[in-house]
Amino acid sequence: MIDKKKFYINGQWVLPKNSNEIEVIDPATEKKCAIISLGGKEDVDKAVKAAKRAFESWGFTSKEERVKLLENLYTLYKKRWADISEAITLEMGAPKDFSSQLQTGTGASHIKSFIRYLKEFKFEKILGEHAKNQNILYEPKGVCALITPWNWPMNQTCLKVIPALASGCTMVLKPSELAPLSSMILAEIIDEAKFPSGVFNLVNGDGATTGDALTSHPDVNMISFTGSTRAGALISKNAAKDFKRVSLELGGKGANIIFKDADSEAIERGALRCFRNSGQSCNAPTRMLVEKSMYSEAVERVKKFANELKVDDPKKEGDHIGPVISEAQYNKIQSLIQKGIDEGAKLVVGGKGKPNGMDKGYFVKPTAFADVNNQMDIARTEIFGPVLSIIPFETEEEAIKIANDTPYGLTNYIQTQDQQKANRVARKLRSGMVDVNGAGIAVDAPFGGFKHSGIGREAGAQGLEEFLEVKTVGGWNN
Repeated sequence: MIDKKKFYINGQWVLPKNSNEIEVIDPATEKKCAIISLGGKEDVDKAVKAAKRAFESWGFTSKEERVKLLENLYTLYKKRWADISEAITLEMGAPKDFSSQLQTGTGASHIKSFIRYLKEFKFEKILGEHAKNQNILYEPKGVCALITPWNWPMNQTCLKVIPALASGCTMVLKPSELAPLSSMILAEIIDEAKFPSGVFNLVNGDGATTGDALTSHPDVNMISFTGSTRAGALISKNAAKDFKRVSLELGGKGANIIFKDADSEAIERGALRCFRNSGQSCNAPTRMLVEKSMYSEAVERVKKFANELKVDDPKKEGDHIGPVISEAQYNKIQSLIQKGIDEGAKLVVGGKGKPNGMDKGYFVKPTAFADVNNQMDIARTEIFGPVLSIIPFETEEEAIKIANDTPYGLTNYIQTQDQQKANRVARKLRSGMVDVNGAGIAVDAPFGGFKHSGIGREAGAQGLEEFLEVKTVGGWNN
């Protein structure tokens, strides 16, 4: 069993103040694979104090110095690619190929992207030709609490840690206690890259104790959190006490609007995006809205696709999905599948229980319901598993109304070969992102949502600006 009981604080790997250990479970086997410590208030305070001290110098470093360190980090990250991929497969069950190509790959892409944006970013500029003595300064927000999830551990960690480093902030990272191993490798990389002591700190822990201590700490200036909408609301309450800056990337219940003129692969593409990562993506298109004239055909195609989609051991190579993260998540998904049955939705494929031959591990059958209406719980709840709801519509206006009838607003999807229609519908969808015909969202495009899906944006220039304060200086002599 892997021993990871130490925290990374002020440039050193240190044991917690008080021993409080938990085991990390391999979701594919249900066996213990590592042991970590849960941080208490004393550990959080120690890490925040280290970050606060480090900010006094790191916050005033040159852009060139930060670029050099980040480029070194990127080189070292690529050398540890296999280690990170193996850790993600072990801790959250991402299949081997998917873990290497997408889970680890997205982290690398964000590092590379933020280096480019940092090089281009102007931290000082005049207000305009009409006011040349008015200077706008972009300055780091200070000490940041970074709280990351288990479903895309390296993607989400790099979306926070890298722009925080690039902007001149210092930080305390609390990765998910369910999937902390890949983030601890990143801490090793940051240490090897020779970032100054205290700039980056890592304290493992849960939300109730460690997360609460971190988000309520008076010396934390900013909180960046990715996770559930419920937890985001609690964090916002903690932040309000000291008017901390807050960036939240929360839940989603994306609609995938499939018009009758969609391309020949639209149905299967939508089903794959729902089931990929075992359905554990906040931006998954979990509501498939299908125009009535092709509805029956769509249901049959989803059924065929789901039946052919393999569920298998994540340590194997190949194009398959693995388990969900934990027993608690597995049980939640099973209860919502039963809820869909009880609500009167038509179970098309999948259903309760584990796939044939998968007796151990938190494996879920790719599941789809037809004849769903948008008021059913399965159409309104973020299930976070490989469960798809198929909903019919008759007109463009009805499709937009159904898509927007949700508390969430992260990513919606449109399938049509009529580009004017696609543009028209995209403008009317209340979500932070819209994907048309599988084009995807670029790695440096602003990532974030409307309504209960969060506040702020990650990635690219906007992701860097999230960690910067704006200061106006009148009477500046350029």
